[in-house]
Amino acid sequence: MSERLQPGDVAPAFTLPDADGTEVSLSDHKGRKVIVYFYPAALTPGCTKQACDFTDNLELLAGAGYDVIGISPDKPEKLAKFRDKESLKVTLLADPDKQVLESYGAFGEKKLYGKTVVGVIRSTIVVDEEGKVERALYNVKATGHVAKIIKDLGV
Repeated sequence: MSERLQPGDVAPAFTLPDADGTEVSLSDHKGRKVIVYFYPAALTPGCTKQACDFTDNLELLAGAGYDVIGISPDKPEKLAKFRDKESLKVTLLADPDKQVLESYGAFGEKKLYGKTVVGVIRSTIVVDEEGKVERALYNVKATGHVAKIIKDLGV
């Protein structure tokens, strides 16, 4: 079971392929705040709603100095399908070996329909300009979550 991050922790560095196979690193965003969200699977109803909510609010978030990165265990090809089908504008990264998911505490035991299963824990981590965790939110809901983040961040 991976450790959950706390505000003030240094956000674990990562480099993962995006939907086009281009490597993207957290360090590419140094000097900007980054909302890193972890979701279970592309092209599923809840994850689609969440990704569309982030896309719909991307301009607002970018204007306030935030970049948005979504990470799932999907392969880049599936992320490209997801992006194209839903016209997504957020950066989607592939973490099929789940190393980044685990380093952020977003993979482990969770309750699903009353059963304990091991999988992706829907989570959102806000990283500040210096690469430190500003907020760490775990077991978030797919719907309404983006609006809550915007309100909490005062954007």
